[in-house]
Amino acid sequence: MRLEAGTYFMQGNEACVEGAIAAGLRFFAGYPITPSTEIAERLAERLPEEGGIFIQMEDEIASISAVIGSSWVGAKAMTATSGPGFSLMQENIGYAAMTETPLVIVNVMRGGPSTGLPTMPSQGDVMQAKYGSHGDYEIIALAPATVQDMFDLTIKAFNFSEIYRVPAIILSDAEVGHMRGKFTVPKKSEVLERRMRTDKVWHDGFAYDESLVPRFPVFGRGFRVHVTGISHDIAGYPRTDPEVHEELVRRLSEKIIGNRDKISLTDIYNEDSDRFIVTYGSPTLAAMEVIGNDPSIGLLQLKTLWPMPEESIRHVAKNVKEILVVEMNMGQVFKEVQRIACLEGCENVRLLSKVGGEVHTPQEIVHSLRRC
Repeated sequence: MRLEAGTYFMQGNEACVEGAIAAGLRFFAGYPITPSTEIAERLAERLPEEGGIFIQMEDEIASISAVIGSSWVGAKAMTATSGPGFSLMQENIGYAAMTETPLVIVNVMRGGPSTGLPTMPSQGDVMQAKYGSHGDYEIIALAPATVQDMFDLTIKAFNFSEIYRVPAIILSDAEVGHMRGKFTVPKKSEVLERRMRTDKVWHDGFAYDESLVPRFPVFGRGFRVHVTGISHDIAGYPRTDPEVHEELVRRLSEKIIGNRDKISLTDIYNEDSDRFIVTYGSPTLAAMEVIGNDPSIGLLQLKTLWPMPEESIRHVAKNVKEILVVEMNMGQVFKEVQRIACLEGCENVRLLSKVGGEVHTPQEIVHSLRRC
């Protein structure tokens, strides 16, 4: 029942579902919340057709808890939510990072804080995705801008999550989730799997090699493994020694940061331009129209937000006079782009911010560029 190769016309949230199924999704637990509900609705129908399990939980805390448990018995697992639900998941996102549990979270962003704008888009959860739980850790976050991206980046999110044993977050927004458009399903998609333990684990369930990623001992297959959110040694047992904790936290971070070049996904248009727009998510569509009408303006589309694609930003910043960061918040990615670009000598980095639930228009971007 997976979609055959071809071109389809669907809503972004529906394309996300088909990407998840193509990636091998077998378990979904979630709680309905606008504007992500269509993901749960479609999976309730589609996942059982694939032999998978769909559960509607009592809340978002229970949802991510169930997803963590299902991952530890070997299933590719996902949940979907929006701002308030994403906030409720933060403690368990930290737990998943500490226990190196592969899972995917789709956050179809809406206006906040609190209940905010339930049916309108925003990009206010970028920093929350990275820093929402306490302590030092790394996650992976991808930002789709089109229906095609929703399909493609969902597969990428599963691949990254499985390979690096880390929570992967799809930072969509209400505009991308609810827009309808064409997307193409290839004859074959690259689908990666986590590396499994084959020996019987006793005292080194979190032992790692040069990849810094331990092989996964699946529950229910004869392995004996201790899993805890407390700082632990390679046996998985609690250890509060400073040396043990530092080694663990640095490894959890380095396995992501050290592979930044493999995880960073970006597209650069009109590369020789000396004025550049940097954006992600739904504002990308307006930016694409701008550069289509004026090829003297370049565009850097960030498809990976965490870890921040620093190399691409440096590459652009080296030779430009101006960078305009376009995003639907008060400047969350702007501050990162400004920091990186200034190190390359580009000090003219400006923000075109928009909040209130409306996406930038091409005219607003053009007007902002002309004001410099």
